[in-house]
Amino acid sequence: MTTLPVFERVALIGLGLIGSSIAHAARRGGLAGEIVGYARSAETRETAARLGIVDRVEDSASGAVAGADCVILCIPVGAIGTVTAEIADALAPGAILSDVGSVKASVIAQAQPHLRADVQLIPAHPVAGTEQSGPESGFAELFDRRWCILTPLPENDPEAVAKLRRFWEGLGSMVDVMDAAHHDRVLAVTSHVPHLIAYSIVGTASDLESVAESEVVKYSASGFRDFTRIAASDPTMWRDVFLHNKEATLEVLGRVTEDLFALQRAIRWGDGDALFERFTETRAIRRGIVEAGQDTASPNFGREKPPQK
Repeated sequence: MTTLPVFERVALIGLGLIGSSIAHAARRGGLAGEIVGYARSAETRETAARLGIVDRVEDSASGAVAGADCVILCIPVGAIGTVTAEIADALAPGAILSDVGSVKASVIAQAQPHLRADVQLIPAHPVAGTEQSGPESGFAELFDRRWCILTPLPENDPEAVAKLRRFWEGLGSMVDVMDAAHHDRVLAVTSHVPHLIAYSIVGTASDLESVAESEVVKYSASGFRDFTRIAASDPTMWRDVFLHNKEATLEVLGRVTEDLFALQRAIRWGDGDALFERFTETRAIRRGIVEAGQDTASPNFGREKPPQK
């Protein structure tokens, strides 16, 4: 039985980790008749062409989107408005315009003013990724059993939303739908503030005068190593995330600051019961994540053991 493509032509604007992974997964699932790509950097375009990540690489964003029934912006959130304005006139009638950003209300606010009424703006956020970037880092399995959140607009055609949903399910994702503002609050808790804390802790460690940088590297325990993995994420992307999800991030960060002060008091006054109660609550969250299939319960967080000497 042959599966028909969900879209005749998919245009990917941005060919980093997410864009290249979409291309790999779409090919794996036969989801697009043709995949066209564009990246701002000539070097990235040359790499994508050499690796055969997409069927065709264009040297302009407007050239890439011409004739595409689905266009996905795989770019930093801060560039959404500029790029949408650049491609707006070239978008095909009835085309679906989507994205992969970690912030959704700002994407809508930036893109919507530039679009014709016949273009379907359906923001999306695949909750998947690694600390790697660039076209070489993409792989087809990135989205397998990971959530992709769609935040459609009230005026969207239900058939267009269903079509984009089928596409992401074909890429391997589990799909959920929610309001853009709610998405931004949820992700501030689960992603944005944790990244901010990781950047802060790793930066603090490098700035401490009483601890040499060589000691930080040499004696890094597992907790700090995991923070450094998060803090190695794309700085441009995360700068834009915080600037474009300011209110929700500051709200959650304020609550985290209050909780840190409470833990600080418990440690200062030797309140072991308060510490034990808090740590017991957090273990339950970890079990829930594992039971939901969003991480592994295998020893050492699933890392391979080093070879025996």
